[in-house]
Amino acid sequence: MMGTGTTGHGPNSLWHARDGHDTTGRLLRAATGSGARLIAEAATLVQGWAVLADPIAGAVYSAPAAAAADGVHAAAAPHDHPYSVQLPAAGAVLVLAPAPTTPAEHTGHVAATTAALLEVRGQRAAELRGEQMRLHTTLLRLLLAGHADAVVDALGGGAYTHVTVYRLTGEDTPAAHQVLWRAVRPTLAPHADACTLLGRLDGELVVAEVHRGSDDGRILRLVSRLCERHGLLAGMAGPLPLAEMSTAYCDAAAARHSATPAHRIVPADAIGAPRLAPLLPAAPYARWAAAVLRPLDPAQQHLLLVWLRTGSKPSAAEALGLSAGTVRARIREAARLLDADLEDATVRAHLLLALRAPAPADAAAADSAADSGSGSGSGSGEAALRNAGEARLEALPAGILDTGAVRAWAGGLVDGLEPRLRIALTCWLRHHARTAPAATELHVHRTTLTTWLHQCADHLAQNLADATVRAEIHLALRITRCGPDAPADLPRRGGRTYRRA
Repeated sequence: MMGTGTTGHGPNSLWHARDGHDTTGRLLRAATGSGARLIAEAATLVQGWAVLADPIAGAVYSAPAAAAADGVHAAAAPHDHPYSVQLPAAGAVLVLAPAPTTPAEHTGHVAATTAALLEVRGQRAAELRGEQMRLHTTLLRLLLAGHADAVVDALGGGAYTHVTVYRLTGEDTPAAHQVLWRAVRPTLAPHADACTLLGRLDGELVVAEVHRGSDDGRILRLVSRLCERHGLLAGMAGPLPLAEMSTAYCDAAAARHSATPAHRIVPADAIGAPRLAPLLPAAPYARWAAAVLRPLDPAQQHLLLVWLRTGSKPSAAEALGLSAGTVRARIREAARLLDADLEDATVRAHLLLALRAPAPADAAAADSAADSGSGSGSGSGEAALRNAGEARLEALPAGILDTGAVRAWAGGLVDGLEPRLRIALTCWLRHHARTAPAATELHVHRTTLTTWLHQCADHLAQNLADATVRAEIHLALRITRCGPDAPADLPRRGGRTYRRA
């Protein structure tokens, strides 16, 4: 993996041991400063440019800065850059592009010495890395425990206010941790615009970018490339205020449950904001949600939201860091307070809508605008307030789904399904995505039902593994229903696969 510059003929092509000694001394002095200084000195010595390119981070150091893209491309495709020199160095690739008049021997000496010095710096960094990683893990645990002020003080008091959290899982997590550490080059320097904390908690790789409210997307790009390279699945949540670190941590785990090899990193807001919610009339929708959720405190609402996003109690327990028994007990208590059957698929879909409803104050403006336009605001508002005390999860406010926008959305989502697929999908969703009991009620083999569900996913172009998607499809099927969609109406062909009861 090594190309060379031209050897040349004449005075500039002469290269002696004395030159090598002077070159080594200059590189040694630069290496004692920083990696960036070492790369800059190497570029000066070859009278060209030098780049240290990492497969995940891109250009780690570049001299000059404008050469970064060329260096990364040369490292990825060395045969396209025969004029340059590429050498492995500290887990990355050192690329030197000498001037045409620079002797090849001199270029080779600079490249070999620079690569060796980068390896030494890398080994020294590796010796300190274990202690630094333990510090990062401790800071992450402090954030999760609610000690945000102590963490900010430990980071130098950089006026950090927000955090963005990533949670990654996969078989190659330990190696990915090392790679991401080198790519991010985390530092706890005070007064920086952002600080990235990396740690492994309970077998997961957790990344928390602490910043001042604005996320430049650099860590997201690195995590995305890392997931593709190491086959990881990730969930992302934030930016959220530092005080809500535990919420972001849970939301990231809930989002990860929706990640697939085709979409390896999923933001929490992509699964937390149903597409149906923005289509509902804001004012009655918000008032109904506020009324039905009034018995619950914010912690109970968040637990229910994580449960509905992840789709199961064990998954919710993992995301929340609680035992499965504790989650089950808290869900039973929430069901008692709501006076609702949370095992009913329709109730769960309505609950997800309620938890994602706009605040009543946000809906007030829309309500006022609609009232002023219709001229009948006071009457409808008083009626809604009278009905608020009767709000229940089993039924949405009258007429809220009977609008053109909602029906168009539902039709666009599920229209075109064959009767057998529609009936099978309805039954499967009613059984909370459990294939065995649904196949029993449909009187078909589980393999047949699995095949039909794959056909449904292809037709709908939806990820049926996502609990939020399933809730929306369940409501769309109810909105567009023309018959009972009952298993008894399933078309039969005879034989073992389509046996009757």
